[in-house]
Amino acid sequence: MGMDRQIEKKKWPPRRIAAIAGAVLFVAFAVYVFAFRFRTSSLSVAKDRLTISKVAQGPFQEYIAVMGNVIPRQTHFLSAEEGGRVEDVIVRAGTMVKKGDPLLRLSNATLALDIMWRESDFFTATNNLRATRLSMEQFQLQLRNEINEVENELQQETRRHDRTIELYKAQLISQQEYELAMDQYDYLVKKKAITLESQKNNTAIRQAQLDGIEESVRRLDASLTAARKRLENLIVRAPISGLLTALSAEIGESKTMGQSLGQIDILEGFKVRAQIDEHYLPRTALDRTGSFTLAGRTFGLVVKKIYPEVLDGRFEVDLEFAAEEPPGITRGQTLHIDLNLSDVSEAVLLPRGGFYTSTGGNWVFLVEAGGRSAVRQPVKLGRYNTDAFEVLEGLQPGDEVVTSSYESFGDVARLVFK
Repeated sequence: MGMDRQIEKKKWPPRRIAAIAGAVLFVAFAVYVFAFRFRTSSLSVAKDRLTISKVAQGPFQEYIAVMGNVIPRQTHFLSAEEGGRVEDVIVRAGTMVKKGDPLLRLSNATLALDIMWRESDFFTATNNLRATRLSMEQFQLQLRNEINEVENELQQETRRHDRTIELYKAQLISQQEYELAMDQYDYLVKKKAITLESQKNNTAIRQAQLDGIEESVRRLDASLTAARKRLENLIVRAPISGLLTALSAEIGESKTMGQSLGQIDILEGFKVRAQIDEHYLPRTALDRTGSFTLAGRTFGLVVKKIYPEVLDGRFEVDLEFAAEEPPGITRGQTLHIDLNLSDVSEAVLLPRGGFYTSTGGNWVFLVEAGGRSAVRQPVKLGRYNTDAFEVLEGLQPGDEVVTSSYESFGDVARLVFK
């Protein structure tokens, strides 16, 4: 019987080989993924082509840049107080005028005919008033005659009455004669009273008629005066002295009541009218300040009037010079104004740049320690002016940020500086 053969144990069992192979594949996959991710989320850029700005703590005032036009401080707009056809243009635009100078003449046939009718009504009412007054005087004379006759009769009857009483007491007349005399006397006394009452009532009625006619004449006179005033308004006159900068009227052209005709500027001072984006309307207030530079000097402005009507996405404000007017400033001149929207306050500031177009202010490339790269950093920006943004979250004073345009960076998460 032979000896049994010893079988050698294998050094690399299949299970071990499989485990090693799996580990190698995992490492290779991890290296591949890391290399691919690094290659797709990073970008090498030339540092000297970038603008890198430092975040700082400092005073901040929100302001916007607006364009303003110099206009006269006082402007009077001309309008047609009465409609009509332009008959004559007496003065042309660009002429200095004095208050009361005629500028143009209109004609209005309807108004002229209306005045003729009013004059006719007024003359008729005046004649009627004159006739009524004459009739009133005649009536008063008639009343005086009537009362005189009654009083004369009563006076005679009073004497007869007194004699009758004496005769009756002396029994020289009969009872019948006495009673007839008493009745006649009582009749005349009552007649006088009735006559006076009747005259009083008739006089009141006629006086009321006369007062009504007089009131009618006064109304017609006032109406005629107003109509004649309208006729005078057909001659458009300068309401103030100044420069007639615009006059829109041509001979034969029809103008309606209230229609704009032009304007007169008083050239004794200027102000500035600026147009502002409607986005800033709620934050624009009276007495807000602004400034502009002219001929190397800075001049201040103050908001004095806000026109809230929005047209084409913009509204207007009037600004007056805070102190002296710039020497040599002229009407129509354009000024570049920095208009303040807030008071000065301390804030963390990030200089403005082209990055905002790509990020909307939601993130920036923050330079890492050592200055060899920059990574995405979420931020929250607040107010801004032409120089800087107010940083609310995400950055601290001393941080460095790439503030130039990000348009060529794509969707990378990291910049590596060459």
